[in-house]
Amino acid sequence: MPVTTAAYATDTLPGGTVDTVVIGGGAAGLNGALMLARSRRSVVVIDSGTPRNAPAEGVHGLLGLDGTPPAELYERGREEVRRYGGVIVSGEVACAEPAAPSALPASSASSAPSAPSAEGDPSAEATPPAGGDPRFTVTLADGRTLTARRLLVATGLRDVLPDVPGLAEHWGHGVVHCPYCHGWEVRDEPIGVLAVGPASVHHALLFRQLTDDLVYFTRGTELDEDTRTRFAARDIRVVDTPVEEVVRADGGGIAGVRLADGQVVARSVLAVATLMRARTEGLEGLGLPIEDLPDGMGRRFAAGMAGATEVPGVWVAGNATDPTAQVGAAAAAGALAGAHINALLAIADTDAALAAAKSGATAV
Repeated sequence: MPVTTAAYATDTLPGGTVDTVVIGGGAAGLNGALMLARSRRSVVVIDSGTPRNAPAEGVHGLLGLDGTPPAELYERGREEVRRYGGVIVSGEVACAEPAAPSALPASSASSAPSAPSAEGDPSAEATPPAGGDPRFTVTLADGRTLTARRLLVATGLRDVLPDVPGLAEHWGHGVVHCPYCHGWEVRDEPIGVLAVGPASVHHALLFRQLTDDLVYFTRGTELDEDTRTRFAARDIRVVDTPVEEVVRADGGGIAGVRLADGQVVARSVLAVATLMRARTEGLEGLGLPIEDLPDGMGRRFAAGMAGATEVPGVWVAGNATDPTAQVGAAAAAGALAGAHINALLAIADTDAALAAAKSGATAV
């Protein structure tokens, strides 16, 4: 259920090889690009314009920017990246895959260090292979292509809601998932938790902190007696009758939840733990490892320190690898990945210059 942000001016796709292509124009991608651009790296951000938090009215828990509308935050971020020479291109990535690495001078290729194994250590950035510095080809949905030395994947994730009639239309407003993102705004409201599994139990305790009027709809999930006792101690009402649909209020919000027996339980806000799936479309050719989240709550790209992956030259940051990260944490992860990429590019540049000097050739 992605929501597209308002259209904005897109830059011209550069020719030649760029230092880094960032796939994703949300908080993680833009902050990673900002760090790289400020280090005088050529960086291109490919932005699909469908950030996870687009339906939300404001970003919360972000110091100094609390309440800023997501679209405004990202527009300011794009302006900052451009200020330092970064390029922002509106588009979808159809395919990203490794390309032939740059060639080392012949006299040094045989003596170049081999790439250490990253097996068991996904944070290990492999030394450029004997064949040269890594290269990647990124193809957009409209057929345009560009070549990059490094990739930062910041595609985010998709929240998948349970299949309850009437639920999806209220997503990001009357239907929320994160007590830290939306909790203050729904405080003291009559809230219902639509259970999806074990994770919903803790979800309920977090939302109980925000309201005295909380109903837990089990929706066929198991709830043991100990948990029921704990809920009763916090005055959390448990409803085991199956949920039929979300009832729309005359004013457009939520009026309540209709049960299988016809009863309507009045609620104005519904909290649900979504299934969180990293956006992987177009990235299959990179061979990035994917991990399942606990309790079947989704999947993420596996990454180690600073977002480095076991694929040399590829980093991941933000919700694509850390599904529970809020905007501030995602932005910080992007900044760390960007700094890590720049540091290792500096080493690669020096290695290439040294190899060229030894052979009398020009570094590529």
